[in-house]
Amino acid sequence: MRLSDDLTDREGIKERLASRLDRIEANRGRQMICGTGLLATIGATAPFVGLFGTVWGIMNSFIGISKSQTTNLAVVAPGIAEALLATAFGLAAAIPAVVIYNHFSRQTAAYRAVLADASAEVLRLVSRDIERAATAPAAAVAHPAAPARRPIPVPAAE
Repeated sequence: MRLSDDLTDREGIKERLASRLDRIEANRGRQMICGTGLLATIGATAPFVGLFGTVWGIMNSFIGISKSQTTNLAVVAPGIAEALLATAFGLAAAIPAVVIYNHFSRQTAAYRAVLADASAEVLRLVSRDIERAATAPAAAVAHPAAPARRPIPVPAAE
């Protein structure tokens, strides 16, 4: 309001305020999701890294079988162990990353909703004040003896 030269341009003031509130919401939204891309990338790629390690371990088992010309457990076990370990590491990285990413996503969405509600409330209050300011002088001129209106108390939002 202080930056507006023409206070009679009510729609212009509301439009500028809505634009400014949208920019504030967008900026806070970008700040809130900072870093979640890394979690999403880990959650999406870790299973594939584990799968690659699994394939590598199985290939080593087959190589061991072909070199020794036998299929006893001592030949196959090291490659299978590598495969299972790689799978376990991939899952151990992916599962917590996905769980944490989902938690942050829900928290961010909830906070964005609160921010949008607050922004809408500010816009409503300013719009109401602008309308009151526009009609107050006319009402005072039309009814000079009318008592001053006290503001209506608004209950606090929970």
